Amino acid sequence: MDKILVANRGEIALRIMRSAKEMGIKTVAVFSEADRNALHVRYADEAICIGPAPSNQSYLVGSKIIDACKLTGAQAIHPGYGFLSENPAFAQQVKDAGLTLIGPTPEAMEIMGNKLSAKAAALKYNIPMVPGTEEAITDIEEAKQRAIEVGFPILIKAAAGGGGKGMRIVEKADDFEEQMHLAVSEATSAFGDGAVFIERYVTSPRHIEIQVLGDTHGNIVHLFERECSVQRRHQKVVEEAPSSVLTPEIREKIGKCAVDVARSVSYVGAGTVEFILDENLDFFFLEMNTRLQVEHPVTEMITGLDLVKEQIKIARGEALSFKQEDLKISGHAMELRVYAEDPLNNFLPDIGTLQTYQTPKGYGVRVDDGFEQGMEIPIYYDPMIAKLITFGKDRTEAIERMIRAIDEYDITGIQTTLGFGKFVMQHPAFVSGKFDTHFVGKYFTADSLKNENEQEAMIAALSAVLLLQKQQNSTQASVTETTKKSSWMQNRKTY
Repeated sequence: MDKILVANRGEIALRIMRSAKEMGIKTVAVFSEADRNALHVRYADEAICIGPAPSNQSYLVGSKIIDACKLTGAQAIHPGYGFLSENPAFAQQVKDAGLTLIGPTPEAMEIMGNKLSAKAAALKYNIPMVPGTEEAITDIEEAKQRAIEVGFPILIKAAAGGGGKGMRIVEKADDFEEQMHLAVSEATSAFGDGAVFIERYVTSPRHIEIQVLGDTHGNIVHLFERECSVQRRHQKVVEEAPSSVLTPEIREKIGKCAVDVARSVSYVGAGTVEFILDENLDFFFLEMNTRLQVEHPVTEMITGLDLVKEQIKIARGEALSFKQEDLKISGHAMELRVYAEDPLNNFLPDIGTLQTYQTPKGYGVRVDDGFEQGMEIPIYYDPMIAKLITFGKDRTEAIERMIRAIDEYDITGIQTTLGFGKFVMQHPAFVSGKFDTHFVGKYFTADSLKNENEQEAMIAALSAVLLLQKQQNSTQASVTETTKKSSWMQNRKTY
């Protein structure tokens, strides 16, 4: 495997290419017409245009990506995350074409891509489950009766869902029918599959996920947990590793469960097993993501492993070079997803030109991005600009370093989530570790950030006035001194 095609764009494409380059592997970029001047296109050894800007005409067309492999002689495809990364049909296409997908098998993707079949697989190993149904329900009356048996509040979830789509919280039986129709309709629209199931709603949930690696020799390990409870619209914004609430005993138990879930489908490659943690620190299986996660850098920071390199080694048939007992947690890492979104306007995406784009520097700061000053934020794709990661000897230092890095990150021309990230880092609930997935709903309002922004603007304006006064005084003193000196020169006699 001496040439890899990266079937993605932006920061994740660059991140993969850098690891490949360190391994002496050449890379091929694919790009849409909107990404012709993108950084990942310039970084790769070769680049192929695969279609117009819309992703359904470019990045989501598997046949174009396979054709690009054949044209360039790439032997393997790294899908990154998003786009085709969890598409079992594409994984099969790659296999049928005689190419290697740097990821799991189509069969594992198929099973874990559906929450109900994923639950069925996990139950073979007696993995804890949230009380609910184990099969899809379509009959409204039957579903309502099952919901009453489970006990309200309940959660209706799309079997093929993700990102909060096809998900409805139902507080009482009278609301069930309407919410069921809405969930089925949204699931059908989003995933082409209206199958839904029911779970008891955990009122104060924390989102804990475990990174796993499996090789082709039957070895599977976990790389500890990530805390991903700060979310907006059921999508993560802030992640950290390790979690501030897991005890060593719980960490060992949840890690073993994650490995067993992976083992249930003979998992190969990097994957993430997601759990929900309740207020009693009891955990329950949610789903498995069969790809590299956006937040994988925090795991890399606390373990010292390069997950992309591990993926490539596994895809080449190499056995894992370490065992579970070799892995240790070192320090603490934070990640903020820097989105082109306006937190003051319900986190709506923003587009425009990066008029200023200066990234933070210094010890313990990492920025994974795919943009530079002067570039446009395209409307066609996910609005994430970058991932800002900080590392410290402990959680306190990682938070302090994140605040400093946010202050140094200078972006103008668009609205971003940087200010929101600072709000999170400074909030007592987050600092204390006593928070859950309702953090944004409980604590964040547009006014809270607006007031903070206004206060910072006032301080900046006052500082500017004081600096101007100082400069004026300095200039005046200089002029006076010059005048005095000139008078002395004029009166001085020359012999």
